[in-house]
Amino acid sequence: MLKVYGLKVSYFTGKLEAYLRYKEIPYEFCPMTARQFMRDIPAKTGAMQMPAAELPDGRWMTDTSPMIDWFETQYPDPPILPEDPGQAFVCRLIEDYADEWLWRPAMHYRWSYPLSSKLLARQISDVMGAEIKAPGWLKRRRTEQRQKHNFVDRDGVTPATRAHVESSYLRLLQILETVFASRPFLFGDRPTLADIGLMGPLLRHFSMDPAPGVIMRETAPGVMEWVYRMWNARASRMSGGLVSGIPDDLRPLLREIGEAHLEALNANAAAWQTGQTRHDARIQDTDYHDIQTSQYRVWCLEVLQARHAALDDLTRASLRPLLEAENVLEPLLRLSGVESGYAAGKEAPFGRSLPVFEDIRS
Repeated sequence: MLKVYGLKVSYFTGKLEAYLRYKEIPYEFCPMTARQFMRDIPAKTGAMQMPAAELPDGRWMTDTSPMIDWFETQYPDPPILPEDPGQAFVCRLIEDYADEWLWRPAMHYRWSYPLSSKLLARQISDVMGAEIKAPGWLKRRRTEQRQKHNFVDRDGVTPATRAHVESSYLRLLQILETVFASRPFLFGDRPTLADIGLMGPLLRHFSMDPAPGVIMRETAPGVMEWVYRMWNARASRMSGGLVSGIPDDLRPLLREIGEAHLEALNANAAAWQTGQTRHDARIQDTDYHDIQTSQYRVWCLEVLQARHAALDDLTRASLRPLLEAENVLEPLLRLSGVESGYAAGKEAPFGRSLPVFEDIRS
């Protein structure tokens, strides 16, 4: 049986599990220990990250986006990408936004608020640190400090940017609350890759962590309902179809992707091209400083540009007015010829994976 190594509080483990559950792919969940995370898994996959998956034939995989793409080749029915290539491209945009931009508010709400950070530090250290011979209070404190330093402080979240980071989550709730008042999933009566992608931040972080969870319950119960509807979704029980085209109520989400996520990817890629290990970015009138430059996020922009270029002429032309109106097209194509240098990306999810953050304090 497929083995999935991760944690039940993990952002991307939740995303992968939501996909596997929906597609009804049997798997065994294996809680990841600190030794596996820091030594055994990197030896197999090349990256200190979760989830990692071991196939029955002994091959290892990591990085949920290419993992899901590979699983779709093995379990193609029903597909999670719409047949409409324009919808499929927008699904890719939403997934990337959920993976990389929403990471900031998700990590901020988890590790900047003591109500959340104390609970999660205990939950993580109790599982990952079970084999570590140290007092519980010390393991919890080190977990709390490590996570906040690596994934909040070093990713541009400061007192000056905190309000903007939180507003990203609040806007997302408003947008999705409107969408789910009209239909059960983003593109209709069954999930697509866009829904799977959003389960990364919305399941294990925003809906379950104390600080953002109470906001969701009180202000966006329709989104909370969607989280559990997604977790309970099974392909064999789905019979509905998808809407045609890109619904108007997804336009605000596209605008958010253009103005926040793609601007962040551009600033990161420009810094990478000039050899900067840290960079600044101006996003929706907020100045971010001293962000860790990520080669992986350069690859994200490179892949999005390649997917756009691969669209047939008719699809690209039909999408153009929408993407221009919502300020997506210009930042998507602003940097021409983006090259991440991630040669192994063509082998993903197999081979030596590229970590999102290379400089991680253990």
